Amino acid sequence: MEEYSFAHSSALDFPVNVRIGSLEGHHTPPPLSVLLRRPDLRHISSNISNHSDLYVTVQLWADSKPLTVPVQTAYRSFTKVRSWNEWLELPITISTLPLSSQLAITVWDLSPTDGNGARGHAIPFGGTTISLFDKENTLQKGRQKCRLHRHKAADGFSSTTTPAVRPRRRQRGVDGTSNNHAPTPEEDELERLEKLFKKHEMGEIPRVDWLDNLVFRTLEKKRQEVEASANRASKNARSDSEAEKSNADFDALEERTNREWDNEDEKFTLIIDFPRFDFPIVFTDHEYSPPPISTLMPPSSSGTINLKPPPEVQLGPGIDGTGTALDEDENAPPLIRIYDPEVGVKENPAESKHRRLVRSQRTGVLDRDLKPNAKIRDELNSIMLYGPTEELKSEEKDLVWKFRHHLTRDKRALTKFVKSVAWQDQNEARQAVQLLPKWTEIDVDDALELLGPTFDNPAVRAYAVDRLRESDDDELLLYLLQLVQALKFEKISSEADDGSTHDSSLARFLITRATKNLMLGNFLHWYLMVECDDRSPDQKDKHRKLFAKVEYDFMAELMQTSEGPERRKTLLRQGELVTILSKISKEIRFSREDRPRKAQRLKKYLADPRNDLMTFDPPLPLPLDPTVSIIGCYPEEAMVFKSSLFPLLIHLKTSDGKKYPVIFKTGDDLRQDQLVIQIISLMDRLLRKENLDLKLSPYRILATSANAGAVQFVPSMSLAAASAKYRGSILAYLKANNPDDKAHLGVRKETMDTYVKSCAGYCVITYLLGVGDRHLDNLLLAPDGHFFHADFGYILGRDPKPFAPAMKLCKEMVEGMGGSSSQHYADFKSYCFTAYTTLRKSSNLILNLFALMVDANIPDIKIEPDKAVLKVRERFHLEMSEEEAIRGFEQLIGDSVGSWAPVVIDTLHNMMQGLRA
Repeated sequence: MEEYSFAHSSALDFPVNVRIGSLEGHHTPPPLSVLLRRPDLRHISSNISNHSDLYVTVQLWADSKPLTVPVQTAYRSFTKVRSWNEWLELPITISTLPLSSQLAITVWDLSPTDGNGARGHAIPFGGTTISLFDKENTLQKGRQKCRLHRHKAADGFSSTTTPAVRPRRRQRGVDGTSNNHAPTPEEDELERLEKLFKKHEMGEIPRVDWLDNLVFRTLEKKRQEVEASANRASKNARSDSEAEKSNADFDALEERTNREWDNEDEKFTLIIDFPRFDFPIVFTDHEYSPPPISTLMPPSSSGTINLKPPPEVQLGPGIDGTGTALDEDENAPPLIRIYDPEVGVKENPAESKHRRLVRSQRTGVLDRDLKPNAKIRDELNSIMLYGPTEELKSEEKDLVWKFRHHLTRDKRALTKFVKSVAWQDQNEARQAVQLLPKWTEIDVDDALELLGPTFDNPAVRAYAVDRLRESDDDELLLYLLQLVQALKFEKISSEADDGSTHDSSLARFLITRATKNLMLGNFLHWYLMVECDDRSPDQKDKHRKLFAKVEYDFMAELMQTSEGPERRKTLLRQGELVTILSKISKEIRFSREDRPRKAQRLKKYLADPRNDLMTFDPPLPLPLDPTVSIIGCYPEEAMVFKSSLFPLLIHLKTSDGKKYPVIFKTGDDLRQDQLVIQIISLMDRLLRKENLDLKLSPYRILATSANAGAVQFVPSMSLAAASAKYRGSILAYLKANNPDDKAHLGVRKETMDTYVKSCAGYCVITYLLGVGDRHLDNLLLAPDGHFFHADFGYILGRDPKPFAPAMKLCKEMVEGMGGSSSQHYADFKSYCFTAYTTLRKSSNLILNLFALMVDANIPDIKIEPDKAVLKVRERFHLEMSEEEAIRGFEQLIGDSVGSWAPVVIDTLHNMMQGLRA
């Protein structure tokens, strides 16, 4: 199928054109009885000849107002049929048309005498009004048949009396008097054929000349029969009605005769044509900038701007906002919504008074010694259990504020207390800031929450940074990616000339710690450089300037240390290395050679002395892993992968004589993969704290720009390759690499233990992160039994394949454990339950890390940034008890093993890979 496409009306700077075609219909001259009473009718041109001269005027209207002056057709002398075949151009472009635009088209007759609606010597022969946009807001195109209303000039009102389309007739009422008769089946069939005939004219139905001629003759005959039948029915009904009127009221009938003659049997249709386009033209209006917010907005100091809902209009009962009211009057004017800039922004005086009455502003002994009773204590405990995504109700905020001094002993209560403060109230804000130092020490997850986008008070953010100062460098490295993103929520002026970031406690903290630690300095530098390099529309210019300023201050402070100049030179050398590799990768990627020739070209580039990649003197800390110093590379072992982006595999030579294989590729944003690996590393640390080592092996990923990066290569084999090589048996692969005849299943105990634990760990983690697009090619297995996932292009529940399971646990993985009835499989499930319940206890930390990434340019987060944290929270099932969560996860394992969808997905994927090969 061809991809569906369309154009926007706002992009068409062409004038509105309409082609006036012909007038169809038969005119019956007035009888002598009428001419005797109305001698002026004998001078009207159409009453003298059926081919008299007529002309047409067209005017554009919208919202019951004319938008243009009328344009009219040139003079035409008719002999047989009234046909103009003339294009009229209106003085307005399509891009400026409102949605309610409609054309008022009037056919004018000639009369030397004055008449109803006359303009000089012209009187209306008939009029019609047609909308330029249909019900789907698409511009009308092609031929249109417009019903002509006799003796009426077209009006362009919103509730026009001269519509081009005949309204659907209603059924006759029970009394047989009020409603029109329902359309007959013949009329319905004729209407359907007319629509098909129009599609044929538009080229949407293939043309077959001999068959088309038969259909056209049949259609014309059918139309004549239907019209004759309708005329006879109309005559009979009118004659009966007039007979009744003559018997009842002869004067009323005579009055009707004396009025302007109107033959109801006449049905005229005006044929017009609109321009035809290759694609549908969909209406799009100009998007105006939002109206200015009231200057009376109170100063914000804690992120309460986003806590109030945006302004909205509440509609009354029976009103749907489309212009219809209780009486269902179709002609009722549309409702006009008025924007009030004070709604949701300016402080509500009722709420302000309520707060002053309910919340005590006292600072005396009574307020400090206030303690909750048992019932209130239970309510406070339930509030303390709220997660970071739950909003506090107004009553809950009042309760937390009232017992704020009592809650200073509870470290969980600080984030709830900060959310409860009305920061626009200066007195209340001052009391809250004075209370912060008295609070007991909070956990790191709460500190990270206070650095999120909903908290902008400098004192609160500084308090959170003080808590982070107690973390060691290894722990801080786990959160560094999110802390760099949290700089977007700091009050750092990106326009300052001196480039100082002293007004940001977080920026100063990161710079100070990064200058003292090589690892932190290395990754802070690259995280900042990637954000500065991102010039996509999703990255705001002010954020790029902010990150550039932090990078400048980091370099400036680094130069003040004794090792600063040497470290700065190292970072510059790393940048040169990445630049050279990026250039080589792009040249190989875009070269029109087969893969073997690309590999030869890569080896030639690496060995070229001009690229200076053979030897690094002095040794260079690897950007991907600064603990590893590289002194050169092995050009002869380089390789180009079979992929659309042709990633490069380069074996680097370390200072201790070992090889460090690295994959480098361009054309792909690795920041999402980098985020997933960072979360996996964090979860591994959390599990190890609980003495649960699941043998996770998160390889290293570093994005070096917005479309390039490096990945640590781990020697392994995909489950698809292992199954193909060992005849569908993962167990055979493990036996071949780790044989032990004395051990169960013939595999070394340590290897099987590593395999089972790593399978459990990655099953739980990839489920929590909602990793999608899982197939046997991105499930990898190392020879020592380490199982791990690769390629995290889909997370948070997104998956390109339908019916994908929530957790990837295929039959090949279970078969490697000895089957679903083996003890290893039972151990696997036990590890899954323990890991899941352990990570649920640290859910707040993980959720807060994702909350700090809502403004990051991560593909699967920026799709719905407001729902990213909720998608992760759903998979923790925090509303369940631990026993319920374990039962639910056990059910999930059973569904994943017995699901047919993964088998179909893997089969289709293998077929596609075979076709690509």
